[in-house]
Amino acid sequence: MTVTMDAPAATGAGGGVLERRYRRLLRGYPRDYRTEHGDEIISTLLETAEPGRTVPSARESLALLSGGLRTRVVSATRRPVWIDAVHLGVLAVSLTQLATLVPYATSVPLWTGLSALAVLLVMCGRVRLALPVTALIATKIGAVTLGRPWLDATLLPVYRDPLWDDGRGAALYGGGGPVAPMTGYALVILGLLVLAVRAPRPPARSWLWWAAVPALAAADPAGLDFSHGPGAPAAARITVELGLLCLAAWAGRVTRDPRWATAAGIHLVPVCAVYAENLGAHGVQDLAHLAALILLTALAAVAPHHARRHTPL
Repeated sequence: MTVTMDAPAATGAGGGVLERRYRRLLRGYPRDYRTEHGDEIISTLLETAEPGRTVPSARESLALLSGGLRTRVVSATRRPVWIDAVHLGVLAVSLTQLATLVPYATSVPLWTGLSALAVLLVMCGRVRLALPVTALIATKIGAVTLGRPWLDATLLPVYRDPLWDDGRGAALYGGGGPVAPMTGYALVILGLLVLAVRAPRPPARSWLWWAAVPALAAADPAGLDFSHGPGAPAAARITVELGLLCLAAWAGRVTRDPRWATAAGIHLVPVCAVYAENLGAHGVQDLAHLAALILLTALAAVAPHHARRHTPL
């Protein structure tokens, strides 16, 4: 489709600016889709734009962003369901484990770095390389939760770095025993073993997953401790968790595919272990947080069964 002289269209310098902004919005679509349809979409948008306009309308921006996201989740269904689900779940749990260590990075730099390496390997689909790294970290975390230095001269307890200090003197895994953290690491190791032995190499994931780490980093891994006020760290954690679960439910409904619900369920297991290990120490708001996670995970599980099958693009 080309722009004709008779049709009102954005042209000249303003049209060039508008085109560049449209193309930025199109980055939400998969690369192969942009290659095949990108020029046609841009031509249509420029053809219908008012002369002199340099900024996409809010309606166009929302349509392009939502269309890109929808196209991405539909494209993801071309991959095997269980491989994708396990890989996503393992990545989500690994990111949470890294976020737990980040506020203590200067005290345990080696283990925080190894945790980041494990996340990078999982994100790139290198599950066989991620397996020994995760097992090494799990052994160290087990020693920390039991109060025993191992492999290095880590002094226990380990307290937060000044940048992350909230004035409560929170120690690394000081709010509970070894059961909850080791449940998460055991789950990751089991998932990596399954992927390494029984599946082809998983696909690489978006680098946008790294954005979840700072949002989760300052939240107490032993619970949000609402009795002291939720604060910005807890609010950030809740926003990320509930936002991703809502996205999983939406993706399941759009594609009628259970992979996102399965991944959400994998992530929920260590969260429930944290709450179970600290049973009796949580207030009503803490339990409401857990209930919201369970409810949205259940909604994500039900969504694929209450939607019409999506017609592939």
